[in-house]
Amino acid sequence: MSESADVEDAQESRAIGRSRRGKLRCAGGLVALVAAGTLFAALLVAVGYLYQLPLPTSFEEPRRIALDLAATDGAVFAVRGGAEARAVELAQVPRHLINAVLAMEDRRFFQHGGFDLAGVVRAALANLEAGGTVQGGSTITQQLAKNLFLSSERSLTRKVQEVLLAVWLERRLTKDEILARYLNTVYLGAGAYGVDAASRRYFGRPVEQLGLAQAAMLAGLIQAPSRLAPTRSLAQAQQRARIVLDAMVDFGALDAQAARAAQAQPAALALPPVEQLAYGYAADFAAAEARAMLGAVAGSFVVRTTIDRRLQRLAERTLAAWLAREGDALDAHQAALVALAPDGAVRAMAGGRDYAESQFNRVVQARRQPGSAFKLFVYLAALRAGMAPDSPVEDAPLRIDDWQPRNYAERYLGPTDLRTAFAQSLNSAAVWVQEAVGRERVIALAEAMGIASPLRPHPSLALGSAEVTLLELTAAYAAVLAAVGRVEPYVVRAIAAPGHAAFQRRRPAPPHAEWPRAQILELLRAAVQFGTGRAAGLEVPVFGKTGTTQDHRDAWFIGFTRDLVVGVWVGNDDNAPMRGITGGGLPAEIWRSFVADALEPPDETDPVADAGGALRHGAPTAEVVTGIPTVIDSATLRIADHIVRLAGVTGAGGRHAKDLADYIGAREISCRRTTADRYRCALDGWDLAGIVLLNGRGRATPQAAPDLLEAERTARDEGRGVWAAPVLIRGY
Repeated sequence: MSESADVEDAQESRAIGRSRRGKLRCAGGLVALVAAGTLFAALLVAVGYLYQLPLPTSFEEPRRIALDLAATDGAVFAVRGGAEARAVELAQVPRHLINAVLAMEDRRFFQHGGFDLAGVVRAALANLEAGGTVQGGSTITQQLAKNLFLSSERSLTRKVQEVLLAVWLERRLTKDEILARYLNTVYLGAGAYGVDAASRRYFGRPVEQLGLAQAAMLAGLIQAPSRLAPTRSLAQAQQRARIVLDAMVDFGALDAQAARAAQAQPAALALPPVEQLAYGYAADFAAAEARAMLGAVAGSFVVRTTIDRRLQRLAERTLAAWLAREGDALDAHQAALVALAPDGAVRAMAGGRDYAESQFNRVVQARRQPGSAFKLFVYLAALRAGMAPDSPVEDAPLRIDDWQPRNYAERYLGPTDLRTAFAQSLNSAAVWVQEAVGRERVIALAEAMGIASPLRPHPSLALGSAEVTLLELTAAYAAVLAAVGRVEPYVVRAIAAPGHAAFQRRRPAPPHAEWPRAQILELLRAAVQFGTGRAAGLEVPVFGKTGTTQDHRDAWFIGFTRDLVVGVWVGNDDNAPMRGITGGGLPAEIWRSFVADALEPPDETDPVADAGGALRHGAPTAEVVTGIPTVIDSATLRIADHIVRLAGVTGAGGRHAKDLADYIGAREISCRRTTADRYRCALDGWDLAGIVLLNGRGRATPQAAPDLLEAERTARDEGRGVWAAPVLIRGY
């Protein structure tokens, strides 16, 4: 090859090289530009997340409210909410509890700067190998940021904000400060926020005294505090603690022998479980009322409620049993029951067949058509306007504009009377009565008696076309029993905080009943004696009304006897029709079953499981209690922080309790304990139980002393109080 050819080849090679280098420089510039753009976009996104951050103004932990809900017997039956017991220094926390938390939640806590990518990968691999969650992916700092400043929403935005806040916290606090704040605020179930609160809640001791097995149980609750809380599932909590102990061995914070010893002796609860599902609906209702009464306050409170534990459990069992036995076969899959004292005190509330499956409370949250149970207001308005049970009524086909009511099975009686029309639940007659009285009068009376749901003046109003809640309708029937114009349902009797005076509910006097009570009682009695409510009949007088809506979508029975008002609804959440169920069928049977058992005296030989024991903040039962009492019912008094139950007396509420309160006035009584939970009380030298029974303000228990049985016999023979013959015959 010639020299000139070599030169040309070399020149060509240099030209090609320059071209390639130019292309590479161009490509490199493009890559750099893309990278810069990506970085800029990431910065913009970060700025956006930062802009949305709920930046804190201080590091104060959020103040919360904790409610211990106590029944009429003083036993705590549920816990709602949660508050920190006390903030503890890191030095006060046992080392084995710190190690247990680090082993499960953040093994590289002292190495990372708030976010730990290696920890995320390690936790993911460990969880994959175990087939479940055994280690957490978020750092302790991230969890603290979420607990203090963020909501529980699960989204990319919240996760990025959590990481940014965690990095920010790491720049503002030391590792020990972060860990201490985390241990003081982490939720550990059963209303307990912080390790000291949880230690006291579950084990009855401060955090400093926690053993290894107890510490492992607390650390195991962090990932799923509600599901694993030992008050609900002790076995699951113990199993989780065994996993924690193994993790501590793997972490190098515990030797295998110590772990095996702790696993062989798992932690147990110091108190029986308190979050029992049988009380779920009642507990939610009581907690909501207590929070409304307390307003914007924080702290731990004991809420003394009107809930009777025996009746509450009975309500739950009765609904479940009847739905399983008959309801499901007839396409009735839900029901609700509420029991009230005549003054509106909620004794039991079952808002559905299974609280674990659905927390929707059908007593207070569901608005359903009441059907003929609404006719109470139509006939009350008629009696108020001057009609009587024997007043003539026309039951015949009727048309109002383009609407026509129809009787059940298209049967019409023709000329009849008010009593029969109500007892047989004749639709055409009810509309005839309503039109004669005036729809506006019916609406005004229903609203005055507590119906807060909207009521439209359509002719179908008489047949229960307006939707109402079971609680407001049952309370209206309670007003009839109590002989007052209106009853306001309530469940909280008093609220107390440690070291503070108790807040006692003060209830205004109910409005006077401006309608003839004896006549409406006669109608309600007739409905059970020979009308549509016969299935609710008992050996004692029963007063009530059935209700059934179109296509059997809703069925009701609401009634009362003696001192108990009970409302029952049966239907389906999706409003699907049932197969032929009417208010006089399954609802009346549920009502009768519940009330019959409720009226039976408690079996003293059947131990009641104490759902939490005595009030943790209350005074112990004393041998002698002296003071000016508050009357709860005619056999139950409160003197300071003591609940005093009269030995040998079954109490009555309503006017009987009021009469006793008026009789005692501002005088002091002295009560001596005779059994574990019963007292004999003296007022000016007279035995109070004897006074109650002699005046017919209560009934003697089968185990009452001979002098008390004699006092009751005298009251019964002379027709006093609850034994008054006119009341029992005409309706009570």
